[in-house]
Amino acid sequence: MTGALLTGVLLCGIVVLGECEPTQPGLDRGGKGSDGLVLTEVSDHALIHRTSDWVFQLINVSLDHSQAGSFCAGQFSSLTTLGQPEDEQGALELQRKAGQQGPMWVRDPSRPPSRPLAPAKQYMHFQALNFPNDSQEGYGRVNVTFPALPAVSMCVRVQWDTRWDRVSTLYSYAAAVFNNEFQLRGQVDGTGRVLLALIVHGQHRPYKASFPNDGAWHHVCVSWRNTDSHWAIYVDGERGDTGSGADTPRNIHGEGILILGQDQDSFGGNFTEPFAGNITDLNIWDRALEQRQFRALYSCSPLTQEPIFNWNIESITHHPVVKEVSAMLYCPAVNRQREMQGCRTLEGWSSQQLPRYGSAECSATLPFICRTSRERYMKMKELSDSQRSQPSPFMYHLMQLSNGSQGAEGLMREQPGDQMSWGQVSSLLNMTQQTLKDTRDELQPGDMLSLVQLLARAADVPTDKATEGDHSRASARELSRSFITVADSIISQDNAPKWQAIKQVVSGPMAVVKSIDRMVTSLSSRLMAETDRLLLHRPNIQLEVQQQRLGESSDGLRFCGVDVAGDTNTDCISVPTQNLQNLHDNGFQTVTVVNTWYGSLQPLNPEENITMFPVVTDGSQRYLGTILGSSVISTTVLGDGQPVSMAVRFQLKHRTQSPTLTAYDPICAFWDFDLMPERGGWWSTKGCEVLSKQYASTICFCNHTTNFALLLQVYEVQRSPENEKALQVMTFIGCGVSLCGLLFTFILFIAVGVPKSDRTTVHKNLIVALGIAELLLMCSDWASANEGACLLVTTLLHLFFMASFSWMLVEGLLLWSKVVSVNVSEDRRMKTYYAIGWGLPVVIVGVTLTVSLEHYKADNHCWLNVETDMIWAFVGPVLFILAVNAVVLCRVVMVTVSSARRRAKMLTPSSASKLHTFDLTWAVTRPVLILLPVLGLTWLCGVLVHLSMVVAYVFIALNAFQGLYIFLVYAVYNSEVRNAIKRIQEKRKALSFTNCSQPISFLPSQRGPAQSWTQSLPPPSSPETSEISGPGSTSTSLVIKNESFGKESTFVSFSLKPASGNQVVQLTAFKPSGNFLNV
Repeated sequence: MTGALLTGVLLCGIVVLGECEPTQPGLDRGGKGSDGLVLTEVSDHALIHRTSDWVFQLINVSLDHSQAGSFCAGQFSSLTTLGQPEDEQGALELQRKAGQQGPMWVRDPSRPPSRPLAPAKQYMHFQALNFPNDSQEGYGRVNVTFPALPAVSMCVRVQWDTRWDRVSTLYSYAAAVFNNEFQLRGQVDGTGRVLLALIVHGQHRPYKASFPNDGAWHHVCVSWRNTDSHWAIYVDGERGDTGSGADTPRNIHGEGILILGQDQDSFGGNFTEPFAGNITDLNIWDRALEQRQFRALYSCSPLTQEPIFNWNIESITHHPVVKEVSAMLYCPAVNRQREMQGCRTLEGWSSQQLPRYGSAECSATLPFICRTSRERYMKMKELSDSQRSQPSPFMYHLMQLSNGSQGAEGLMREQPGDQMSWGQVSSLLNMTQQTLKDTRDELQPGDMLSLVQLLARAADVPTDKATEGDHSRASARELSRSFITVADSIISQDNAPKWQAIKQVVSGPMAVVKSIDRMVTSLSSRLMAETDRLLLHRPNIQLEVQQQRLGESSDGLRFCGVDVAGDTNTDCISVPTQNLQNLHDNGFQTVTVVNTWYGSLQPLNPEENITMFPVVTDGSQRYLGTILGSSVISTTVLGDGQPVSMAVRFQLKHRTQSPTLTAYDPICAFWDFDLMPERGGWWSTKGCEVLSKQYASTICFCNHTTNFALLLQVYEVQRSPENEKALQVMTFIGCGVSLCGLLFTFILFIAVGVPKSDRTTVHKNLIVALGIAELLLMCSDWASANEGACLLVTTLLHLFFMASFSWMLVEGLLLWSKVVSVNVSEDRRMKTYYAIGWGLPVVIVGVTLTVSLEHYKADNHCWLNVETDMIWAFVGPVLFILAVNAVVLCRVVMVTVSSARRRAKMLTPSSASKLHTFDLTWAVTRPVLILLPVLGLTWLCGVLVHLSMVVAYVFIALNAFQGLYIFLVYAVYNSEVRNAIKRIQEKRKALSFTNCSQPISFLPSQRGPAQSWTQSLPPPSSPETSEISGPGSTSTSLVIKNESFGKESTFVSFSLKPASGNQVVQLTAFKPSGNFLNV
């Protein structure tokens, strides 16, 4: 084979839709479709259809569903998707041009991806019969009456005693007219295998089907039908032997006896050829089943066909030496069951050109269509044209080495569905390894793409092809070394620019990681045949395979990617001891753990921003993005050679530059190859959590095995440590002072006898909620050391801060009712206020905890998790409350200004403009200063905290000292409180005298109202509604008390006030309830 042909093959691998055919150059020809889009017939098995966004390629070679998907993935594309209009249109056009009518494979997006199962889901418990090897009398009789059978299928699970080497009968069916009617026999050969033979109507078939004599459970099925005397033996779901035509075409006689573990030399007696071992799960059907059904039975999947005998140990009479035992059997459930469910197909088109979908066995072979984006297609075509016009130094050197190479010749003949042999793979990898060594600095982007495809194809080589020639265990290790060496070369940091150049085609080096995982997993049994530990070390990759026999005291397995003595922050991953014990408890005998460490993936995309989800910050940091910030470490666990899902712990170092004023928050993540198939996967955090954060590393826990890494959320720090400390101290002091102010205010409201009203009740509830919230805030740092206590404090903080804002909303609603004169009874109104103030916070907190308890609390402090949507359970309601209260405040200011303006016009001469302006300014300023803290509007500064440190200090000052402000405004300067204190003082003073002076009064007559006079009138009771006299003003007041109208008294005050040198008379009438009128 010439080097030019090899170069053509590798170049052909670059183009996703195969726009070259090395063995038949010149087949490219183009045409126009009816829609004007280019249709290019590429070769005998490929046709291309392009649209504005997509490129479709019809592969007219029949493969099974798995092979079809692998071929498209190897070409950086995917199967056309079920139910996608653009895919249906592309498929219709391609089938019309190709004249194809038959079905073809499509991808079902609703079909869950294949993943390893949890250990408990891969084993099932059965009751079995144990036939001892120290007795030849053991047997079991099936107590069922069998009809005459024109066809029969029998399946049984067998565990052969490894010490038993005689010819044995697994089961025998004898009729009254013929003894050897139906029988399955077995014997051990010299290679350590159990050979099986079927006897039907006395005709003995050869010993050919077999299973290893390894002491494990094996599923053995036989089928027979009289129409053509076809028979078959299936072992573990696969056909072991088959034949037909060598039998008398008659039914199997009915009314017979079925015996387990013995041959019947007479009808129901004279037993010979005993069996030693265990038997369970015997099932019999009166029809010949197909291979797909035997595969389903092997995977413990039920069939729709009803058996004539279903395994039931109570329906079997057995000899006393035969014991009933409990057996745990492996069931490769998911993958087998998925195959049984069938794979989706595009069957054709209706007369209205609508697609008709169906399903077929996944093992069937059908043509298919690969789809890729037009952008990816054009990029690959560009790389292909570049390589064909001028081969790179790597290609030229490989061409020189490939002359006469049989491995390269095997690659050249590779077509869809073909697979390279071990010899071809090994030869090509050795040549590639030597070429990379000689041309290390001369790789081109097109070369990188070819090497990624080469590794993907090499990883798909079946292990059963390892039996060819002298390709033994040693060759498996050699192939692994060459594979890892080539992979290490292409993920080197030196190739970072090349990866950037092909990122439109392949999403980074994780495609190489996937190939390594598949290769090592498939070769693990051969790699570990003679050792318990294998280590392959390269500069950028370290691979270790560990194998352990499971027992009662199995130790956990640990792997570290870099061997640095004394470094406690080494990249490590471990499988806990308890998990291995669980494997043993579930019936597994051996465990193989494949660990891989990749040290150079992080620098390949140093500036890539991985956006996981939006982040809410507290203003001290500004979110910049998310980057890959560690090495990648992976683990695959094989229990008895089958992948199992298992929880792991890992610790990874932070690998990133730390510029000044930049902070990082680590996230535990893994690469999910099924998340975005078109891009080859994406990062996911499902099932992973941070256990511990340290300065230089992070410890994580994930409930499954795959490829793990740390994603670092990058923040621009906007506060210096000094400012941060000052804000913390200021917050603590402010909360302490506020707490004292709130406590004193509450005590004054209770102790001095402030008149009871809805306003004072609302004030008290607000004080209680805000006081408890600030007390919890001061204690939250002490609770952070205990996870349970911290969760409790977080919940209470959320509840009481939410209650504080709810009562602030009530304050606004109460004030609004005063402004707009809503006629609602006080009792009914207070019930509504209590429901809002305490009921609403309980509902919000309860729903939040129910929806997402595990994401409720932040990782490093006792507050809501700002990295998830949980923070909106607080921020959302608070923003709504502040918006409502802002509207209330604006309305109050408007009413106050309007009243002040009307009063000024009535009482103030037009010449006094300066005093008029002052009154208006004071009318606006006073309610704002009084209502801002109680309505919570000072919290609006929190939206602007990230803009400046000055705003941060203002925010802390306004809100940390909110309790002190409430104390000053609603206690110290509150006329109700001051008057109540004054009354207490006067009462004490009056009690100190024996003779008390009486006020001047006019006794009421029988006809007229009683009136009393005094020299002063207490000012209105609330700061929100009291009339304010300007500085330096004096007045003379005369008060008349009218008691003629029931229980309530009415006060009328005549006030003489100077105004710009003129005397002004003001008449005020009011009731003790607070209603007043100024004239």
